[in-house]
Amino acid sequence: MSSAKIEHADGLPPPQRNWAILTIALGLVMAVMDGAIANVALPTIARDLNADPAFSIWIVNGYQLAITISLLPLSSLGEIAGYRRVYLAGLLLFTIASLFCALAHTLPLLTVARILQGFGAAGIMSVNMALVRYIYPRDLLGRGIGINAMVVAVSAAVGPTVAAAILAVGTWPYLFAVNVPLGIIALLIGWRCLPHTMPAGHAFDWQSAALSAVTFGLGILAIDSAGHGGAFITSLSEFGVAAVAGVLLVLRQTQMASPLLPLDLLRIPIFALSIATSIASFCAQMLALVALPFYLESRFGYSAVEIGLLITPWPIAVAFAAPLAGRLVERYPAGLLGGIGLLLFALGLGALALLPDDPGIADVIWRMALAGAGFGLFQTPNNRTMIAAAPRERSGGASGMLGTARLLGQTTGAALVSLFLARYPVEGTRLSLLAGVGFALLGAALSMLRLSPSGARGAERVRVREDQRLRGE
Repeated sequence: MSSAKIEHADGLPPPQRNWAILTIALGLVMAVMDGAIANVALPTIARDLNADPAFSIWIVNGYQLAITISLLPLSSLGEIAGYRRVYLAGLLLFTIASLFCALAHTLPLLTVARILQGFGAAGIMSVNMALVRYIYPRDLLGRGIGINAMVVAVSAAVGPTVAAAILAVGTWPYLFAVNVPLGIIALLIGWRCLPHTMPAGHAFDWQSAALSAVTFGLGILAIDSAGHGGAFITSLSEFGVAAVAGVLLVLRQTQMASPLLPLDLLRIPIFALSIATSIASFCAQMLALVALPFYLESRFGYSAVEIGLLITPWPIAVAFAAPLAGRLVERYPAGLLGGIGLLLFALGLGALALLPDDPGIADVIWRMALAGAGFGLFQTPNNRTMIAAAPRERSGGASGMLGTARLLGQTTGAALVSLFLARYPVEGTRLSLLAGVGFALLGAALSMLRLSPSGARGAERVRVREDQRLRGE
């Protein structure tokens, strides 16, 4: 790509910027929400296709596994081939695969289509934050990441509600068919408005990509298997192979100037702390989001429709808090904002776990809103710190690690809920919420560590490096 086609070193002009972030938002809504809606429709799909329920779980697992094994390789490919190309290719594959999902008439065909859809989703999620860094100027980066964080959090929270609404008026293929027009619109806008970026000069590392796929794929499968009561020897074998592949991957990456697994970025203290904070917080979020429907139904007798409405204040609060945090992080330290947000999140989860025996609607609503507001206040400053801590040419690696941290935290949280429900059928849901409180407090402590002198110095070095880059030094 010639240098003449590289657009705007410090962000896009406002009209193009707005259209570009709309493309990012549309892609994320589809990719994140499709990870949740299939869970709701799984029994309906299995029944309609006359499928074995045990095998039908691969409609969900195939999608998640495809994302898991390809997230870091595609983020590395984005640095080499250009973030725009990887994003648009992922969006195109996701849209085509969504059409195949809607037309699938057997479980094997639907499973294959879902796996392809997962690879497309990974293309979207692996480089979206890297693109945001090129869409917004540095002094407005927090706002762009705030919009991004809001879209991810709201999409994950309202996915089950949207799925229930679609199934109330149509059949399950419409869950996937709705992505086709949205995908076409996003592709048309993205082709015109997404920024071009300078490709890196190194080649794609296929061996590291394979080791990464084995490490994270089998690692997350092992966590999921342990949480769902799978055979101990199976989980242990998966953990063992993943650990060996992980060691080989780390040894290989130490010899790379631009490693696929961004060990170079993990050596930056503020980046490593932000990654750890993200894993803990998303584990807490998934512990709550998976447990809450069971908790509200089994303890208080709410119907499915009532549960959907009672959970709604959570994403609404995120939608308000995340963009606000994007503005606040331009003035206040991310470690402080993230710590306060996760403390509020922990308070909200704790208050939900301690609901009275006969709660009123208002009792549930304010607790949901507090949890959502806290999570929204945390996520934007944390994501901005991760992205800004990386050199601009390593934005793909930072974006891939952000997605991997989210996926690892969510998988661990979901597995812990399954474990609690299996071991403690009566109190499992409340224990899940209390465990969420613990992970949120851990995340708050990790976030506050970024206020230490070493963390502050790291943040200052990031700011100076960005200023020098913009001045062309």
